[in-house]
Amino acid sequence: MLEKLESLEAEYQTLERQLADPLVLTNQSEYQRISKRYADMGYLVRTIRQYREALINLEGARELQFDPELGEMAQADIEALEPRIREIEAELEVLLLPRDPLDEKDVIVEIRAGTGGEEAALFAAELRDMLIKYAQMNGYKPEILDTSHTDLGGVSKVSFEVTGAGAYGFLKYEAGVHRVQRVPATETQGRIHTSTATVAVMPEAEEVDVQLDPADLEITVSRASGPGGQGVNTTDSAVQVLHKPTGMIVSCMESRSQIKNKEKALSILRSRLLEIKRAEEAARRREDRLAQIGAGERSEKIRTYNFPQSRVTDHRIGFTTHDLEGVLGGDLSKLHEALRKADQERQLEALSAPQTASSKSA
Repeated sequence: MLEKLESLEAEYQTLERQLADPLVLTNQSEYQRISKRYADMGYLVRTIRQYREALINLEGARELQFDPELGEMAQADIEALEPRIREIEAELEVLLLPRDPLDEKDVIVEIRAGTGGEEAALFAAELRDMLIKYAQMNGYKPEILDTSHTDLGGVSKVSFEVTGAGAYGFLKYEAGVHRVQRVPATETQGRIHTSTATVAVMPEAEEVDVQLDPADLEITVSRASGPGGQGVNTTDSAVQVLHKPTGMIVSCMESRSQIKNKEKALSILRSRLLEIKRAEEAARRREDRLAQIGAGERSEKIRTYNFPQSRVTDHRIGFTTHDLEGVLGGDLSKLHEALRKADQERQLEALSAPQTASSKSA
């Protein structure tokens, strides 16, 4: 591992020199790329340097361990340094895990009401508000792309974009089926109903990720309207895109600009097509459970929101909190921290499995 750490620190020093190079400063795109990599490596390199310093100090303490005057102090240093080194090694193992390059992308979130009729639509609207608040609380910028309202204030489907560094990695754990258990406002006999909503979290695909053939697209425009048929504007700004090979239809009407709505609709289409491609790849390696917590299958029931008990349970990791109000208010930090930790543990277990098998055969 030491060779790997030395290589990473050497890369960091190279980036540092490049940021001071006048030629790099004149190339804005190259400067941004190097700056981002340099910033991303900052904490890792600081941890590497702490690790090296601790190893040097431990070696020095061991040399003095049997010194008649300094031996007692050296032994105390050894007892403090050895567990500290193990802690840093465990942290470095996590920091060195391979990262999904898609984690850094912007993200498109689509929420659809599932079983439960109007109650499911109301729940879908609450999930939209929860995720938008969570994104805003953490410095991300959400923007509604398309909404289909229902008569009682719910949404049958809604899509929104979240932009900012690492947006997909930040929200990917929300993908799947969310379930709510409560007495709906429309229930007259006080019975608890179970309803669902599906959340799709897709890295925003760029043209280099998914290329669209104009011949495969049928684009129509219409006048946008709001809830209950209320007119949003008086121009033909709403855009619908049909992708002929798949039959997939995407619409966008939130902006007053037809051009912007078209761009957003095509972005959603590319992201959906990329998601299909990723799902096919995942199916081919289904036996490999590496990072499956973040797989986000649409059919997977991931979480239950139980109102009578003020309980939220994430079924993937068995995590439960009784702060239902806080979670729906956008405070998903503890939940996501537990999910990330479980995800990292699974990755570490998967990476060590081949080594364990080979050692047994030896």
